[in-house]
Amino acid sequence: MRRRYALWTVLFLLAVHLAVPSGIARAADDKPLIFDEANLLSPEERDELNAMANEYGGERETDFMILTVDRVENDDYETWTENFYDEYAPGYDRRHGNTVILTIVMSARDGSRNVHLEGYYKAEKYLDGGRLDKIRSKITPDLSRGNYKQAFEKYIKTAHRYMGFEPDVNPDNILFNIWFQLGAAAAIGAIAVSVMAYRSGGRVTVDRRTYEDTSTSRILNQEDRYIRTTVTKQKIERNTSSGSGGGGGGGVSSGGHSHSSSSGKF
Repeated sequence: MRRRYALWTVLFLLAVHLAVPSGIARAADDKPLIFDEANLLSPEERDELNAMANEYGGERETDFMILTVDRVENDDYETWTENFYDEYAPGYDRRHGNTVILTIVMSARDGSRNVHLEGYYKAEKYLDGGRLDKIRSKITPDLSRGNYKQAFEKYIKTAHRYMGFEPDVNPDNILFNIWFQLGAAAAIGAIAVSVMAYRSGGRVTVDRRTYEDTSTSRILNQEDRYIRTTVTKQKIERNTSSGSGGGGGGGVSSGGHSHSSSSGKF
């Protein structure tokens, strides 16, 4: 019952959000994507994030949603998020469509705070468990410090950027970093200029053969001596998760909607 109550509270906040005009003007076609039941944001911050989520989500044809609650029944935030998706039916251009959801639960029974992400349809494909792990690890430091607005902005921007890469590509590869690309371009340019400057001074035609007497210059003796071979083995540890606790995965909601997921604490 408590889980259902929290879910209906979020839906009630949605109705209020639609009925009460905001103090800051927003585009007429913006839809509510930020549901801050835990009151982690000011009204101005909610409006800014909502506009940002609409803008970035429109470019990826995906709803970027944020849900914050104080607690959910049995700390089952994954089922709670699935139920929200089933009952609210978000999606960029249709009910139960492309959606990624960030859920923040502030008060678990063990005193911890939890962060959970789920991706549906297009977001499930482009934001699989591994990519959601990466997003979670990027926003967890800000969440831990209470910088909620910064964490939510980073979530929206990172999800948007990751969805611009094919699923089999590592979006954090240094080759895709703009500063690395600029540095590489500058280095290649410098090498090219150096080569052209070197060649502009004329070609050197004198080498060792100019003064070498091949009739007297030869190898007098050669010897190869094998001593030993040494092999060193070292175990390489593998990191199977990112952030604190949890890890990437997925599931199916009670309404039959498949999703990727990632969970942890902050």
